[in-house]
Order: sequence, then structure tokens, then C-alpha cells
Amino acid sequence: MKKERFISDAVREPADRMWSNCLRVDDLIMISGMTARAQDGESVLGDTAYEQARTVFGKIRHLVEAAGAVMDDVVKMTIFVTDMGDNAEVWKARQEFFSGDFPACSLVEVSALAKPEILIEIEAIAVAGCSAD
Repeated sequence: MKKERFISDAVREPADRMWSNCLRVDDLIMISGMTARAQDGESVLGDTAYEQARTVFGKIRHLVEAAGAVMDDVVKMTIFVTDMGDNAEVWKARQEFFSGDFPACSLVEVSALAKPEILIEIEAIAVAGCSAD
């Protein structure tokens, strides 16, 4: 088994030796918690949970594809929100990125994320090729 790190130009990488956004071991792909931070690392894209969720799902898609899989290969997500009342907006955005069987999912309300304006963070696990017919 070999661990490989995958990078997408569409997703800002963390500083060296902090963490990896995307790792693949055999067919297992793990995506670190993604937020709606812009490429500059400071500003946040979107004022609503829906807008931020669309940005985050887009980042996850870029990383999953960089690792050689597709969004329907995502089998598990953990979604952190600062307001449980935002769940309908998150589910609405999720429907725009997945088809068929949706991933198993946990939704957790937290008191805060990295910045006050960040409303959502999502981590994901995919198994490359599991959605193929």
C-alpha cells in the first residue's frame, strides 16, 4: 500500500507540514475539512450556508477528481455547522453535487469554526470506483 497526496489548483493548499487536503491509499480517498475560504486564505466566499456549502462541495469535487475519482464515489461526509438551522441550505447544495445514493453523513453543530464568518466545514471519504457500474 502506498499513500499519495493529491493537489488541485482550485483548492488552496495549507502551509507546509500542517496537514494534507487530500490523501489516497489504494482506493480510499480522504479529504480534510474544507471551508469556503478563498484562495487568498483570508476572505470567505459566500454569506449564507447555501453559498458556502456550494463552494465547499466544489472544493471536494476538485480534490476527489484530482485523486482519480468522482463525487458519487464519496461514501461518508461529516458536516460541521455553526447553526443547525442551516441544514436545509446544506442539503439543497448537496443535491447539486451528488446523484444516486447519497453518502452516509453526520451533521454536527459546533460553537465556532476557524473564523466567525465561516458557517460550514465538510470532510469527506471516498472509495475510487465504487460508483461505477
